[in-house]
Amino acid sequence: MEREGETTIGEVAPATPRRCSLSFWEVTTASGVVLGFLVGLLCVYLTMPQSDYSFLKLPRNLQDLQILRDNLEIYTSDYTVQVLVGYCLVYVFMQTFMIPGTVFMSLLAGALFGVIKGMALVVSTATAGASSCFFLSKLIGRPLIFSLWPDKLIFFQDQVARRKDGLLNYMLFLRLTPTLPNTFINVASPIVDVPYHIFFLATFIGLIPAAYVTVRAGIALGELKSLGDLYDFSSMATLFLIGVLSVTPTLISKKKV
Repeated sequence: MEREGETTIGEVAPATPRRCSLSFWEVTTASGVVLGFLVGLLCVYLTMPQSDYSFLKLPRNLQDLQILRDNLEIYTSDYTVQVLVGYCLVYVFMQTFMIPGTVFMSLLAGALFGVIKGMALVVSTATAGASSCFFLSKLIGRPLIFSLWPDKLIFFQDQVARRKDGLLNYMLFLRLTPTLPNTFINVASPIVDVPYHIFFLATFIGLIPAAYVTVRAGIALGELKSLGDLYDFSSMATLFLIGVLSVTPTLISKKKV
C-alpha cells in the first residue's frame, strides 16, 4: 500500500520548491559578470568618436528600434568592430540576465548586417548568452526558479528524466516550439541536470529557424507595423512542424522498445 508522498519504482520524485539565500561568493560572481559587461561597453564607448549618443538605449518598440538603426548605420561602416562588439555585449548581457527585448536586437542585426551575417551574429550571441545564463543559474539560479516557476520546474524535471535517451531531440523540440519559454529553459536546465553539451547543441541548432525569420524581417524594418507581423500563421506552423520532426525519432524508438 502506497503512502501519500511516496514514489514507486520508476517514478520521478518531483522537485520540491524551497527557498534559498545567496551566499557572499554567489553575489560576488553575479556582480563580477555585470562589472565585466560594463567595462566592455565602456571600452567600446571610449574608442568611438565624440558625438551625441542619446539614441543609445534598449529599444522597447519598433519606433525606438528604427531610431537606433538609423543612427547606428552612420557608424557601422567606419567603426564596424566597435559596433559588433557593443552589439554582442548587449545581446549576451540581455540573455544572461533575462532582460526582455532580444527580438529587437535580432531585428537590428538584420537591418545593419543583412541576412547571412545577421543570422550568424544572432545565433552565436544568443547561444553565448544562453550559455552564460546556464552557468550563472547553476551558481545562483535555484532560489529564483523555485520562486518564479515552481510548477514549470516540476514539469520540466519530469520530462527530462523520462527522456534521458532522446534528450537532445526533446531539447530541440522545446527550442523550436513555444512549449516552454526560452528564458525558463536557460535558467532551469542546469537545475534539472541537463548536460551542457546537449543544452549547447539544442540551443545553437534550435535557434536557427526563428533567427532566420526575425533577421530577414529586420531588412524590411520600415514595413513592420507590429511584432505580430514577424510570426504569421505559416511561419509558426513551419516552426512547429520542424519541432515535431525533431522529437519524432525519440517517439519511434520508445515504441520499438
